[in-house]
Amino acid sequence: MRRVYSCMVLLTSFSFSRAFHSSSPYYWHYLRRTFRGTPIIGMNTLVSGDGPADPIEMTDDERYLFDLNGYLVVRNVFAPEQVQQANAAIDRHSHEFVERTDGALRNAVAGTNFYGTGPGRKDLGKVLEWGSDSQVFKEVLAHARLVPMFHGILGKGYRMDHLPFIIAQDKGAEGFQLHGGTIDCVSGEYNPHLAYACHQGTIRTALLGCSLILTDHNRDDGGFCIVPGSHKSNFKMPKGMGDGEQYAEFIRQPVTKAGDVVLFSEGTIHGALPWQRDQQRRVCLYRFSPATNAYGRSYFGHEGGAWPVAIYDDLTDAQRAVLEPPYANRLDRPNINADNSITITTRDERKKQHDKEVFGTKYF
Repeated sequence: MRRVYSCMVLLTSFSFSRAFHSSSPYYWHYLRRTFRGTPIIGMNTLVSGDGPADPIEMTDDERYLFDLNGYLVVRNVFAPEQVQQANAAIDRHSHEFVERTDGALRNAVAGTNFYGTGPGRKDLGKVLEWGSDSQVFKEVLAHARLVPMFHGILGKGYRMDHLPFIIAQDKGAEGFQLHGGTIDCVSGEYNPHLAYACHQGTIRTALLGCSLILTDHNRDDGGFCIVPGSHKSNFKMPKGMGDGEQYAEFIRQPVTKAGDVVLFSEGTIHGALPWQRDQQRRVCLYRFSPATNAYGRSYFGHEGGAWPVAIYDDLTDAQRAVLEPPYANRLDRPNINADNSITITTRDERKKQHDKEVFGTKYF
């Protein structure tokens, strides 16, 4: 592998650096105006010197298994030293954990199989706002191993939908009763915000869960669990199943190792089992959505009408593209290529000029 320090367009020119720092939420607006239609290679892009390019599509096996089960375990995405780096960063911020102790915040019903022995789950936010401590967590946004999965499940132009955060469970800590579903598992109503669909070989889910596994999850350890195939169910769950009191044999706890990534449609019914090991359970949970979808609203709720400003520090162009707000690809959206470079997808210039004449802006 070799590191690329030159671009098809000079992004580090004096005029560009003076106009917009790369951490600015308006970075892409400058690129669209200046370099529209041009493939842009980020300064930290890695390309192969001799070997084939990274794949841009899911394999047939991956497509089949995700469509069959509604989730997929991607093995060995991060190396042991990267897992160690991520856990060390969490240790440095461990005083910021917030435990769910109030009854209104508990994720399981006392006395049920999901409740555990009493401790609450611990949550830790701002993982993309820790400066150098955020490096591993930012890599998830456009990791070469994951981009083909994101494209295959969400389509090009996929975006981060929720602020990611660390979930931790100490021994005995409660899990999370089953929830989600294309057909809501409690009400039995269709849920378009989470829905899964596959038409003519194209998979799409309205919201994709993505868990970076930071501790091993052996058989019967607890943690993330899922009802395979439930993304295609047409009926609500039977009474008692959501708390693990009935039909527990249909609830699966995937065996995973630190460094794996679990991808699951939010349309697949899922939850978490109480944690059984002495070592603290840790995962970092992200949610991603297709280019035009939005469930969360943090993408416009901060300074400059974007994500929290600190998130934009030290991002590659591909990572920054994933932070775009929801809008269609054809409206100058940055798309990630196989080599982690960026192409701005666009419309005919005459059409944009017409819209500007009609609406006062080239984006209708």
